[in-house]
Parts: sequence; structure tokens; C-alpha cells
Amino acid sequence: MVFGVRLRQARERKAITQEALATLAGIDEFTASARISQYETGKHVPRYEIACRLADALDVPVAFLYAHDEATAQLLMRWQGASVSSRRQALAALGKQPA
Repeated sequence: MVFGVRLRQARERKAITQEALATLAGIDEFTASARISQYETGKHVPRYEIACRLADALDVPVAFLYAHDEATAQLLMRWQGASVSSRRQALAALGKQPA
């Protein structure tokens, strides 16, 4: 069910319809809206290949669509938008052992 919640969040963040998302992801236009609806409601979960295409269309990391908690989801979104130097700093900070 988490996939559907994250998919809807990302779609609404991008402010596009289910049909527009399906079209951007290369899903058959005759089943487009119904398939996205089924993914969002948790009735079906797409194959990983389709999930990757949906993530690309939504400009989110595919891992975001599978993130079980909000903190991880937000971290993934921030990571995607971070500069290389910011990523290095974050990794260095996370790698430090507490005293």
C-alpha cells in the first residue's frame, strides 16, 4: 500500500492527472487512468520496470515510491536535489562515530 501512497504524493506534487502520468510513463492510453488508479489504491503494484518509468516521469527517485516512513521519503527527495558537495558533507556527517 505504501507504493500507492507515495505515487499519489509524487503525482500531486507534480500537479498532473493520472492519465498524464501514465502517458509520460509510456503506459497504454486505453488503460492509462485505470492503471494509475489501481496503483494508487493498492489494488495492484507495478513491476519494477514500470515503477522506474513512473518515477522518471515524476522526477523522484524510484526508492521514494517504496519508502515506508515519511522521514526516509523526505530524505530521498532532498538527496536527489542536493549538490555533490552537499551529498559528500551529509555522508561524512553520517559516517562519524559518536564519541
